[in-house]
Amino acid sequence: MKRLLLAGGGHAHVGVLQALAAQPLHDTEVTLITPAARQIYSGMLPGWIAGHYALEQCVIPLAPAAARAGVRLLLGHVTGLDLAARQARVLPADGNPGITALPFDLLSIDTGPVTDASPIAGAAEAAVPLRPLERFVARWPDLQRQLTARPPGHDAATLSVIGGGAGGVELALAAAWRAQSEGASLCVQLVTGRSGVLPTASAGTRGRLRAALAARGVAVIDNEATAVAPGLVRLAGGGARPSDATLLVTGAAAAAWPRASGLAVDERGFIAINEQLRSVSHPAVFAAGDCASMQAHPRPRSGVYAVRAGPVLADNLRRALAGQPLRVYVPQRRALYLLATGPRHAVASWGPLTLAGDWVWRWKDRIDRRFIARHTGGG
Repeated sequence: MKRLLLAGGGHAHVGVLQALAAQPLHDTEVTLITPAARQIYSGMLPGWIAGHYALEQCVIPLAPAAARAGVRLLLGHVTGLDLAARQARVLPADGNPGITALPFDLLSIDTGPVTDASPIAGAAEAAVPLRPLERFVARWPDLQRQLTARPPGHDAATLSVIGGGAGGVELALAAAWRAQSEGASLCVQLVTGRSGVLPTASAGTRGRLRAALAARGVAVIDNEATAVAPGLVRLAGGGARPSDATLLVTGAAAAAWPRASGLAVDERGFIAINEQLRSVSHPAVFAAGDCASMQAHPRPRSGVYAVRAGPVLADNLRRALAGQPLRVYVPQRRALYLLATGPRHAVASWGPLTLAGDWVWRWKDRIDRRFIARHTGGG
């Protein structure tokens, strides 16, 4: 009996579960280890913050998906690998030391990125990181109520969002819209860094998003945050801004354990993989999603690419277990981005092309709901 270990419940592995449900593996024990019993779909998170969705509409329960695929589900974290012995060191989510290692013949990693607070002094203690998502969604409702519950006559609270990428922009717009739609006072400021709003997007997309931020009253600060402390955010050059709560929505960072385990990684610590989604240093290891870096075809870290990699990853895991040649996967050069702007309105970006409108939000809504339904047995 061969052993396939899936580490992490990210977008690509959700695709693997779907493929295994349609065509089970024979003579193979498959185990999925992931910290939470559900995947929170990050594409719908701004809609949840804005009040358009209940959280239950934005999640994929992993236990039913694993059951349909004939996969054993364990809740916990992979903390390291013994690559010579082909074992993953694990920390169970409930702290139970009963399982400390999981053996594998083939390992696939889709654990996603982490938030690195170290470049900003005090952020680890005084800021709320977006990731892990489970921790964020558990904390946000109370934080949102606290920020908007000030009695009349008091100054509005200030929410700072650090990060000028798509996540930071969408969360700032969602929080501002939610407060406005509920008649609450809240000052939102977006600290983008010196590169500004979505520095890699087209000029048209950046212009539309800056217009949306201005329409929602979000103050855009094109400067670096150097420190976070209770009540303020310090900026490069010595300035500071008041901040009653600070969200850390900076770019994806790599977990430390793949490098420490001896896997080949890129210059930023992401698992180095080839065109077959296989580790360039260890053939028994595959990886996909935001934890991995395809050496021949680097792409931005986005759920779009992770979703597309899922079916190919499933096929190559099946082929590797059977000793068959693997498929080559070249991700598309350009991805469609649909960015929510707070109300039921969104901006579409495809390379140099950009469009915006309520109809774009409806388009995004249909795509997102269809994705959830496909992996929950509803479509």
